[in-house]
Amino acid sequence: MSLDRELVSPDPEGDEQAIESALRPKRLGEFIGQSRVREQLSLVLESAVRRGRPPDHVLMSGSPGLGKTTLAMIIAAELGMPLRLTSGPALERAGDLAAILSTLAEGEVLFIDEIHRMSRSAEEMLYLAMEDFRVDIVVGKGPGATAIPLEIAPFTLVGATTRAGLLPAPLRDRFGFVAHMDFYDVAELEQVLRRSARLLSLELPDDGGHEIARRSRGTPRIANRLLRRVRDFAEVRTEGVITREVAAAALNLYEVDAEGLDRLDRAVLGALLRKFGGGPVGLSTLAVAVGEEPETVEVVAEPFLVRQGLLARTPRGRVATASAWTHLGLVPPPDAVGAAAQPVLFDDPAAS
Repeated sequence: MSLDRELVSPDPEGDEQAIESALRPKRLGEFIGQSRVREQLSLVLESAVRRGRPPDHVLMSGSPGLGKTTLAMIIAAELGMPLRLTSGPALERAGDLAAILSTLAEGEVLFIDEIHRMSRSAEEMLYLAMEDFRVDIVVGKGPGATAIPLEIAPFTLVGATTRAGLLPAPLRDRFGFVAHMDFYDVAELEQVLRRSARLLSLELPDDGGHEIARRSRGTPRIANRLLRRVRDFAEVRTEGVITREVAAAALNLYEVDAEGLDRLDRAVLGALLRKFGGGPVGLSTLAVAVGEEPETVEVVAEPFLVRQGLLARTPRGRVATASAWTHLGLVPPPDAVGAAAQPVLFDDPAAS
């Protein structure tokens, strides 16, 4: 723990990416939250170490910022093996993957982020590599092409995806351990923030940590990012102590409201309510209304809005719920999704 403090505290104005990396847990015992996944993964790793063999390939799915990359680094650390990092979009050709696989040392951990975005040719090569630790290098073209088998060292693949449904079944079935990362509750995020504050040498009372945690959208990455922004506010405008009042003032300044909605979230809700009467409206139309790409609205804003019960996806398009109207200080129409039923003034004789 003291080593982590030395990494972070001497240079509070250092590179933000280096600070975020230093805040990552280094061992499974330091990882907060995801208790079921941690317990299962601990058994997989300990069994592999006792047998002296690489563990089964690991697939982790879940929203961004929940700790998939951190767990990949922890897996390599717990095994005492090097970690090779790449991403699905970077593997455009089978040759790109073959170049990586052929240089892996025995027992090395290969981490592929956004594995569902791999090219089809690289994906098919990965099937054989995961099962038989072999790749076929095709030499030549047309009828004269030949496949030369190339043995590779046994390795452990750790794949991460934010969209598990896009993974083809043959690839998904080759993973021996599949874990789904859930969103964190406020109490778990408070633990994350206390640990980060300790590493950053910040004074974070419980009420200040609770205020940041409840606005962090159930995501540790967002919680740590908001903590750094609140730290800036506290150091410049107050005495440096992050109380609830200081945290609330800072987050309001950075346009993160009491429910964790940011500027994009409120822009999507505002356009849906004020321009389209609560919907239904198509995704592309809604994206144009807020000046963003459809994928940004669908991937960044919508999951949180749906999880908070502020937006619903229907076959006809996106629809605002009664809670969305209330959140923006507007009166929901009687037919709004989730609106309270109107009181019955007179009994219906036909119902008796």
